[in-house]
Order: sequence, then structure tokens, then C-alpha cells
Amino acid sequence: MKKLFTNLTFWVLTSITCGALLGHYFPAKAVEMEFLGKGFIQIVKLFINPIIFLTITLGIIGMGDLKKVGKVGAKALLYFEVVTTFALIVGIIVANIIRPGDGVVTSNLQKGDISIYANKVHDFSWLQFFLDNVTLQVLLASLVLGTVLSKYSGKDKVIEWLNFVSKYVFKALHFVMIFAPIGAFGGMAFTIGKYGIDTLLPLAKLMGTVYATMAIFIFGVLGLILRTYKINLWSYLKYIREELLIVLGTSSSEAGLPSLMVKLERMGCSKPVVGLVVPAGYSFNLDGTTIYLSMATIFLAQVFNVHLTFGQILSLIGILMITSKGAAGVTGSGFVVLASTLTAIKVIPVEGLALLLGVDRFMSEARAITNFIGNGVATIWLANNEKEFDRDKMLYAFANVKETENIVTDNLTDATQPERTKM
Repeated sequence: MKKLFTNLTFWVLTSITCGALLGHYFPAKAVEMEFLGKGFIQIVKLFINPIIFLTITLGIIGMGDLKKVGKVGAKALLYFEVVTTFALIVGIIVANIIRPGDGVVTSNLQKGDISIYANKVHDFSWLQFFLDNVTLQVLLASLVLGTVLSKYSGKDKVIEWLNFVSKYVFKALHFVMIFAPIGAFGGMAFTIGKYGIDTLLPLAKLMGTVYATMAIFIFGVLGLILRTYKINLWSYLKYIREELLIVLGTSSSEAGLPSLMVKLERMGCSKPVVGLVVPAGYSFNLDGTTIYLSMATIFLAQVFNVHLTFGQILSLIGILMITSKGAAGVTGSGFVVLASTLTAIKVIPVEGLALLLGVDRFMSEARAITNFIGNGVATIWLANNEKEFDRDKMLYAFANVKETENIVTDNLTDATQPERTKM
């Protein structure tokens, strides 16, 4: 019992359950809990950029070979494009097979105001995307600083200071993660309390289709990607179970991002690979968001009896390949991108977005979890591909999940520490 009550996974799962019950039976009080979920996410977000900065800078200095850093970055972008395009195609195929939009009576659905999203459609630009995305700016600054320091003769003192700061950043993160159950409780309570279970019923087929498609993608596509290097997906998911529950409760992949980077290092991925791939993937490798955007577009076409020709579907794929990349850098995220996509193809009424407002929050959990798992898989695959992966560390981490759930270790934040003894 002592082990159970000191297990963070147990408390996060309990908090999610309590939040759902509060939202269902006392919705007004549950909506007031929103500040708990939002507050926790905002605090965790404070750690994302410092961790990215420290991880990349120290990693590049430790790697030494700057050509290899560029090679990893190029491979990562190519990987992101291939996998997200595949996710896009999977979403379109499944939506056309199951056809969740057939028979939906729009007059019986709860609709919402989409003007805030529609008005932002023309505001998006790649320059603004970069200016608004602090994570990408930190990534670029870290690459530059790491490159400069790797050539600097007095870098040892700088490394010592960065390691000192890094150690206490991770200790502070560990303290914050103790309050993860509170954040998960607030996020789930608000979602159920504000939107209610009844909101799901009219669009249950769409929700079921989206969740099933993302499950197929995770266990089929991502599982196959890991299998190329003989890594078991179930073992990996068990290893990051705490982070998955936190993402589920808060509906935000940001909530688990810092500790994911730590755990990926702990399971054998090198610092530079983790530092480059995870933050870049957060902006460009949104598998779950891509699946949702494709399925939502096909769903609305079916609702309004719009028959898309093969040429129009190809155009849709091309448009979403571009617009989906901006989902993480636009306020309103998926809805703004979806509105811009519908506006671009000009055959599906953009007003149809109002049908999705009520259930979008319930599907955001699936998007966030799929994005989260996808970025971890991308990092592991690229680390293996670049021979920057310690398999003995992975075996140790998978065999000692409870031990590794404590995300603070000195050896992860100290570039001068020796590697873990080989098993």
C-alpha cells in the first residue's frame, strides 16, 4: 500500500477519475477548476525552453562533430514530412471508409461561434509563425551558442556553469511534477463540466473514428517504425506512462514535454538528438493533429453532402501538408488551420466548424497523446539511425520503470559524468 500511495501514476489516474466525476455531477463547480489545469501547464511551460537550451548547448559541445548535428537536423525534418504525410493519408482513407459524417442532422447539433477562428485565417505567415514560436527561437539560439562554444578554448568553465544550472533546473522540475495530479484533476474537471458527456452523443461516430484511427496509427505505424530497430512499443509506452496520463488529464502535450526529454536521454538517446528532435517535432511532427485535420475535413464534406473528387482529395492532401505545420504556432491551433484549409479548397462551408466546437476538447486528448508518442518515437528512431543510442540504457530503463519514474538524476544533467555501466 505504501508503494501504491507514493506512486505518481496512481495519483494522476485517481485525479483524472475524480475530475471526470466532479464535471459530470457538479458541472458549475468543475468549470471553476480550470485554473488548476491551466496553471500547471503554464508552470511546466516555464521549464521547456531552459531545458531545450541547456540540452542542445551541452549536447553539441559534447558531440564535437558539427556536421553530424546538421545531418541529424536534416534527417529529422525529412522524417517529420514523411510520417505526417502518411498520417494525413491514413486519416483521409479511414474517414472515407467509415464515413462518420453520413446521416448527421445538423439542426440537432449544438453549434458555436467560429468567427474568432475564421477571422484569423488570413493572419498566418511563416515569419509570424517563427516570431510567435519561442521554442524554435530557443532551438536556433542553442544551436548557434553550442557551435560557438565548441570552438571556444575556455569552454570548460562555461560547461561547468551550465551543468550547475541544469542540475537545479531538473530538480525544480521534479518538484513541480509532484503537483501533476492537481493539474490533471483541473483539466479533466473543466472539460467534462463545461462540455458535458451529452455533447458527445450526436458526434459519437466521429469521435470513435478519430480515436480508433489514432490507435491504429500508434500501434501500427509507430509500432512498426520502432520495430525496425527491435524496440517494443508497449515497453516504451509503459516507460512513459506517467507522462501519458498527465497529457491525457491536461489535454496538452506541453505538460509532459520536459520530462519526456529527460526520459529519452535516460533510455539511451544522446543529448544532441533529444535536444534537436523533440522541440523541432513539437512544431513540425504533429501526427495526431494531422490525422484530426484530415478526418475533420472529410467529415464536414460528408455532413454537407459534398462529393470530393480524387483531384480535390489530392489538393486537400497538398494543402494540409503545408497548413498542418503551422498548427503549433497559431493561437487557436487546429481550428485556425482547419478554417484556413476549408477556405483554401472552397467547396466545404467553413461554417461547418461550428459543429465541431462541442467535441473538439474531447478529441484534443487523442491529438495530444498521439503527438507526444510520435515525437518520442521519432527521437528514438533517429538516435538509432545515427548510432547515437545506448541500447543497454534502454534495457535497464525498461526493466526498472519504477526507478526511472523519478526524473531527477545528476548524471543526466552533467555532461562530464561517465556513461552507465554496461549490462
